Amino acid sequence: MTAAVPQIPVEADWDRAPNLLDGAQEMTLTAEECDLGYWLSAVAQGTLRGRAEAGHDAETPAHMKEDGPLRQALVLELGNRSLAESRAVDVLSHYVIGAPGVVEQEFFTTQVVDEARHAMIFRKHLVDLGVPAAGLLGFIKEQGADYTRRVLNPIAEFATGVVRDEGDFIGAVAVFTIVIEGVLAPAAELSERKWTLLDPAAAEIARGASIDEIRHLTVGSSIVREHLARNPSYRPRLIELIRRGRRLWDELPSEEFVLEREELFQQGMFAHAELLEDYEVFPGCRLLETTPKQRYDLAEQWTDDMAEVRLPYMGVPEAVDIIRNHPR
Repeated sequence: MTAAVPQIPVEADWDRAPNLLDGAQEMTLTAEECDLGYWLSAVAQGTLRGRAEAGHDAETPAHMKEDGPLRQALVLELGNRSLAESRAVDVLSHYVIGAPGVVEQEFFTTQVVDEARHAMIFRKHLVDLGVPAAGLLGFIKEQGADYTRRVLNPIAEFATGVVRDEGDFIGAVAVFTIVIEGVLAPAAELSERKWTLLDPAAAEIARGASIDEIRHLTVGSSIVREHLARNPSYRPRLIELIRRGRRLWDELPSEEFVLEREELFQQGMFAHAELLEDYEVFPGCRLLETTPKQRYDLAEQWTDDMAEVRLPYMGVPEAVDIIRNHPR
């Protein structure tokens, strides 16, 4: 008897899933829905079908293997994103340990696998770009040493401390969902849009990671929402953690690292202007007409837009201003 092909839900279907920004703002998923069985069928046999190892099934253009600012921009991006995903695995392992029940434990186990896979496919595309496979981990670590020390370490220490040292699982979920993923997700969406024509393989890798992030953001939001509905007295603690997280993020030099690679991208994209002549990074705006700072500010605006939807859904509309009113 031939096994039935599992029905892949929209949010996990490669062709039908919304983009990250729309999905994170419009979809509702719970930990009960996204259990281990869901992951094994919808994700492993759905999203990842044909893309499990490389994260894409597209060719890497020859121009992306030539040394120059465009390749340098993507090498920097992939290296730092791989480091960030690996650090997320470390942090979320504490969430698995601290989970209050099987439902939460199963979900965060799947998220650990997701983040580890993201780190892997970012590394593998570096090899596609011509970075030697031998010594790859050392190359990534050396290239991203400053980023790790100044950005990743403080974030990881904060999130880990909330769940491990303060014993606050819900607070840790909120920190990861609202501050860490909520701030990083728009940059991931921008990455997919930037590389669509210049490196379709990189764009597909970003697309697959974004499909996972929709699930992470929406389930994390649901966990916080359900807890707050049962325990309204937790609200002051939640607001305090959001303030602490936003304050920490504002102190980090993340803009410095993003603009470094955006400046390289700016130089590189004009060398391939014929590919991008009519391409709009979002409706009404041609990619060739944007500047590094405009693209950075766009991702920041998307962060605010997501917060205006997700935070009221969680039950803390007053936290929108905490996320929104930050230095530009």
